[in-house]
Amino acid sequence: MGKCIYCKDCIEDDRAVDVCDSCGRRVWGDKMFSAIKDNMSDSRSRGDLEQGNVSSGACAKMKV
Repeated sequence: MGKCIYCKDCIEDDRAVDVCDSCGRRVWGDKMFSAIKDNMSDSRSRGDLEQGNVSSGACAKMKV
């Protein structure tokens, strides 16, 4: 659970974007906000949003 970066309201689900539905719709519109949430969720599940974790990436496979 997090807080919206715009209105500071509580966000009940565990989403990758810290923006509530009402603020997200006002800022980006329904279709764009839905696409942003979906893409961020996919990126999170792939591990693309993990910062500082370089041990399991492509660079770890390359040995000199």
